[in-house]
Amino acid sequence: MDEELRSLTERLRNEAAGSAEYDRLVATEDADALASALTETGQPLWARELVAFRLGLAGDRRAFEALVLLLNHRDPQRCASAAYALARLGDPRTARAAAALATNELRVAYALHPIRLLVELRAPEAVPALITTLERRLRPHDPYRSVALACVQGLGALGDERARPVLSEALAHPALAEAAVHALALLPARKG
Repeated sequence: MDEELRSLTERLRNEAAGSAEYDRLVATEDADALASALTETGQPLWARELVAFRLGLAGDRRAFEALVLLLNHRDPQRCASAAYALARLGDPRTARAAAALATNELRVAYALHPIRLLVELRAPEAVPALITTLERRLRPHDPYRSVALACVQGLGALGDERARPVLSEALAHPALAEAAVHALALLPARKG
């Protein structure tokens, strides 16, 4: 069993509190039964998360919308699980959705996992989204330092020259300076 799936099923077992439905959803190998449970009315959040995660790992694109909703959830564990499944889903809409979530200023408190997902996907949307998000985080007294740090680290990992100006600006922020130095060192050397 995939380690992430094992961790998720343990966490959700507690939420399900001995539910027979939990046992059924964990045991079934029928993708149609899982997809049915995903859209069935009255399903608890743990059930939707479990089936979306399992469908995502299986590459079943019926899980896409549910996983994107979970990627933007207030619970970091749900976000992390959704990001993991989305990275393996193989849906071409994933990067665009992650970029939209990462740059949504009204939901910036939940942008950490979409940012990390964008870096993992290495999609064309990643660098522009991370630059936009980081520029906004460089304002005085911005409370989202973990989001800014994820952007700096991600831009370094992506190694795209377009990030140089915003990473240079991040050097002036003590909480980001060390990471910005490292990220800048990962960018291609400037020519002559």
